[in-house]
Amino acid sequence: MPDFDPEASVTIRPVAPDGTPADPVRRTFVRRSEQEWKGSLSPEAFRVTRRQGTEPPFCGAFHDHGRPGRYDCVCCGLPLFISDAKFDSGTGWPSFHSPFAAENVTERVDQSHGMVRTEILCTGCHAHLGHVFPDGPPPTGRRYCLNSAALTFVPRTSGADGKDH
Repeated sequence: MPDFDPEASVTIRPVAPDGTPADPVRRTFVRRSEQEWKGSLSPEAFRVTRRQGTEPPFCGAFHDHGRPGRYDCVCCGLPLFISDAKFDSGTGWPSFHSPFAAENVTERVDQSHGMVRTEILCTGCHAHLGHVFPDGPPPTGRRYCLNSAALTFVPRTSGADGKDH
């Protein structure tokens, strides 16, 4: 992974009060030492997000998770995907047809394991999330295939206005 300037900033979209992507903002890139990451993550989350690991299929907490809500980065809390974009890909990993906001997910070429794939990373901290493939459903035709260990779940709640947030 390239070395990043700890003072660098990135453009992301936080969550608006109504649960949708807010206007883009600049924030400092989240950078921690290996020891700090190890101290703040479970061993599995560290292996997946900081060492580009992959969970075995059909065992992650979110592969068959169906509750309405949002999936955020386990490392920095950036909103990444919402349940409305989740679908059952049959692969054993949580799959989505689109991210919460395009700015929140970074893509890069992954040539590991004798393959050429597109790795997806959290824009806020460059946590490894999984890979994206061109075999997903409409409306995008893309399948963002994620590791549950890279995510936390924020349930959708009803606000004072009675609308889901």
